[in-house]
Amino acid sequence: MPNILLADDHEVVRKGLIQILAKSVPDLSVDEAVSGQEALAWALKTDYALVLLDISMPGRGGLEVLKEIRSRRPGIPVLILSMHPEEEYAVRALRNGASGYVTKDSAAEELVAAVRRVLAGGRYVSASLAERLARELEPNAGRMPHDTLSDREYQVMRMLAAGKTVKEIGEELSLSVKTISTYRSRVLEKMRLRNNAEIARYAVENRLTG
Repeated sequence: MPNILLADDHEVVRKGLIQILAKSVPDLSVDEAVSGQEALAWALKTDYALVLLDISMPGRGGLEVLKEIRSRRPGIPVLILSMHPEEEYAVRALRNGASGYVTKDSAAEELVAAVRRVLAGGRYVSASLAERLARELEPNAGRMPHDTLSDREYQVMRMLAAGKTVKEIGEELSLSVKTISTYRSRVLEKMRLRNNAEIARYAVENRLTG
């Protein structure tokens, strides 16, 4: 009986995914986590066949939890299931050790195919993501300014680009205003930008907003 962990802070999403998987994966057992911290706690004490992990959750973000699981429980595969399009987070997630990346607006058949593939010991990437990864490996492929950001800096950058204030970001990520301000300063410095308006323009031009 496959035992998996589903980590997502939206109950409706979790219940819907469980229904989809229950119809296609026989005898599936699913534990649920509503935050990154809870997901990590479950993953560190349970031998899951798979962790289905959302990126955007309260507190510790999905990418941070992914790296922690891969570091401390490398035998547990992690499949990222996210509302964010592939161009925003997929390559970053795979670099951090994810076994695949599926968007929440994907067809149910694609989600089931991804879960089955990872449960069988493989990796899952869509055709478009495979093409993107191939371009990344080209010898002359240059790094974009946002590629220099840490995962948390990248997350804050996208939220600033969406027009959220430092206070709003802090509340959403359960971090202090001072901490978010520090991340903002690092983003501006690393990307050689001057203000939030330039961050927003850069994000739009490079299709980093969703």
